[in-house]
Amino acid sequence: MTDQATPNLPSRDFDSTAAFYERLGFGIVFRDAGWMILQRGDLMLEFFAHPGLDPLASWFSCCLRLDDLAEFYRQCKSVGIQETSSGYPRIHAPELQEWGGTMAALVRIFVKEPYFCGVT
Repeated sequence: MTDQATPNLPSRDFDSTAAFYERLGFGIVFRDAGWMILQRGDLMLEFFAHPGLDPLASWFSCCLRLDDLAEFYRQCKSVGIQETSSGYPRIHAPELQEWGGTMAALVRIFVKEPYFCGVT
């Protein structure tokens, strides 16, 4: 196995979190009362139970490095996630960054969800 790291994010409700990510191609590979792991290809997201989380005060986030950021962005839009500056969930369009990569963002009310990054 290659060394790797996975983000550990809070979830106020595993059922809601799983349903959201299943629309984006993730499946549950492990779940118990306190932990859930979702996987999409080689990409994994891990969630811990945090039912008392105040999502508006949350600082949790993670960055996923994707080979095909544009395709994942299209998939997010295809399941009805709107590109907007307010409301939840929402997505921000990929933008070329000064450091040479491209970055987009997905924001959910339960937690500030992953920033999706791709180097083009």
